Amino acid sequence: MKPPRDHDDLSPHPQDARTRQGDPARDQHDIRTAHPHGDPPRQPRDQPSRPPVLRNEGVALWRQIAGRLQQDIAGGTLLPGARLPTEAELSQQFGVNRHTVRRALEELSREGLVRVEQGRGSFVAEDVLDYTVEPRTRFTEWIRKHNMEPSGRILQLKETVADAQVAGALGLRTGARVLMLERLGLADDRPVSLGRHYFPATRFRGLLEALRASPRITEALQVVGVTDYLRQVTRVSARLPTPTEAELLRMPRNRPVLITENVNVDRIGSVVEFGIGCYPTPRVQIVFEP
Repeated sequence: MKPPRDHDDLSPHPQDARTRQGDPARDQHDIRTAHPHGDPPRQPRDQPSRPPVLRNEGVALWRQIAGRLQQDIAGGTLLPGARLPTEAELSQQFGVNRHTVRRALEELSREGLVRVEQGRGSFVAEDVLDYTVEPRTRFTEWIRKHNMEPSGRILQLKETVADAQVAGALGLRTGARVLMLERLGLADDRPVSLGRHYFPATRFRGLLEALRASPRITEALQVVGVTDYLRQVTRVSARLPTPTEAELLRMPRNRPVLITENVNVDRIGSVVEFGIGCYPTPRVQIVFEP
C-alpha cells in the first residue's frame, strides 16, 4: 500500500497533470447549463507557466497560490465572471498537485472572491447587487438600476391548490384554487433570483392566459384590472440552498440563500399576490431603507 501523499507535495501525480477529457457526465451538464451567449471568458490553455511556489518559506503552498490568484483578481487580470483555469491547469502552472490547488480555491470561495459551480468550474465572483425593498419593488427596474439587462425563464406556470402557508398569506381557505408562477430571474444572463408567485385564481380569471402571453407580472395584472400594487410586508430569512436551488442559481451548496416572503396588495388593500423569493448571497444582498 502506498503511503498517503501530503497535500502540499510539490510533485504532481501523473493523473493530476492531465486535463480531463471526454467525460460524458460533465459534457451533458455543460450543455444543460451553458451560458446562452457563450461561456464567460477563461484563461487561455497555452498561457506561460507561472513562477513556481516557494518551499520552506514558512507559508503553506496553498496560501501562496491563493495569494497569487487574489492578486490577479485585484489587479484585473481575472475579471468578474471570468472562468479560472481548471485544477489540472493550475496544478501544472504552479508545479503542485491538484489537492493543493483545490485547497487554495476553497479558501478563495470562503472569502467570497471565487464561486465554484458543480460540473462547470471556478469563476471570479461578481459584484454583489443591492436589492432594495421598496413599496414598488419590480424585478426589471431593480436590475436596470444596476446597468444590467434583465431576463427570466419560466419554470412552472399552473393552477394548483393552496397549502396552509399560501392560503393564509392570500386570505383564502386551505385547498382554494391559486395560480402559481415559478420563474428564474437573470441579470446579464446570470441567475440572481428564484421566485414563486401565487395569485387567487377565482378573483383573477384570465390571469393564467395573461401570464402565458406576457411573463411580466405587472403587465399581466393590468390585463385583469390591477393597475397598481404595493408591497405590504416583507419577511427575510436565510438557509442553505437545496440541490435544485444551487443548480439553478449556479452557486455552491455551502453558501446561504436569502429567502423573502412578500405580500402585495392593490390600492384598496386587497391581497393581490404572495411571493417567495430565493436569492444567492454570493450575488445579492437585501437592503431596507427607512
